[in-house]
This record gives sequence, C-alpha cells and structure tokens, in this order.
Amino acid sequence: MSKKQDKTLINEEIINFTDRVRLVDGEGEPKIVDSEKALEIAYNKGLDLVLVAPNANPPVAKVMDYGKYKYEQERKKKEAKKKQVKIEVKEIKFTSKIQQNDIDYKVKHAREFLEKGKHVKLRVFLRGRELATPEKGFEVINKVWDMLKDVAEKQNEPKLEGNYINLLITPPKKKKK
Repeated sequence: MSKKQDKTLINEEIINFTDRVRLVDGEGEPKIVDSEKALEIAYNKGLDLVLVAPNANPPVAKVMDYGKYKYEQERKKKEAKKKQVKIEVKEIKFTSKIQQNDIDYKVKHAREFLEKGKHVKLRVFLRGRELATPEKGFEVINKVWDMLKDVAEKQNEPKLEGNYINLLITPPKKKKK
C-alpha cells in the first residue's frame, strides 16, 4: 500500500496536524499533552506515535509499533474479504415466441442454478414489432415465474428495460432456528 493511500498520521506528521493530543500510552489513563512531548515519550520507548482518532477533540494519539499496527490492519482486511459472499447471477434468455418445450428445458436449468444457491436473471428479448406489444413477453416471464415460484423468491416485479423484460429471482432464504 502506498503512502498516498494510507491516511494514518504518524510521528512528526502529527506535530504539523495539531499542537495538543490525548495520549494513550498503555500506562494508566489517557492524558492531554503537547504533540512534541507525546512524540518524545514514544521515541523514549522506541515506538511510534500514531494518530488513531483525528476527528476527536483533542485528537487521540497512541504509542505503538506502527509496522505491527499496519500488519494487523491488513490481516483484518484479508479476513473480512475471505468472509464475503460472492453472489453469482446466471442469466436465462427467452423470446416472446418461445415454445413450451424450450421453456421447460430452460426452467430445468434455472431450478438447478437456484438449488446451487445462485441468483437467476430471467430475460425476455423483444425484437422489432414485439416492442409495440410487450404483453406477450410479460406472459412468458409470468409463465416461467409460475413454474419456479416453489423454489425461488422474486426480488422485484418484471419490468421492461430497453428491449428486455427482466426479472431477478433468488433461492429462498434459509430460516434460522
């Protein structure tokens, strides 16, 4: 991470930022001291002075090992990233003139995706004159929804966006016991 992205002020940068800080040094209660005195205390302990709460009045500075602090911050970020859930959205396209056997085939795939926990975006593509009568497209998407409503939840109502009628469906949420 470059210095420009890191907004944490340390050591001499704190003196330029403020003249007084609330010093937390791990020994006793926090106390309000001059920035230069706080920096001197940190240097005497062989550690860094790090501004942890710049918006407080007065700003809070802590005596700590800055390298270790940065390492801990990076580790926490990585842990949070590991726990994030990536949602995969599968898209299934239909036309307004699709035959029933084709609908059945695509619905089968949509069921498989939903069972694997993936979100499914149903899209009906309207071509040329079909845009003048989008009702046919809505009929198709509603027919597909009726076939999937037992294994899915509707996120919104089907709506016309450009040449497509879109509907996002997701697997049902698991109830916590």
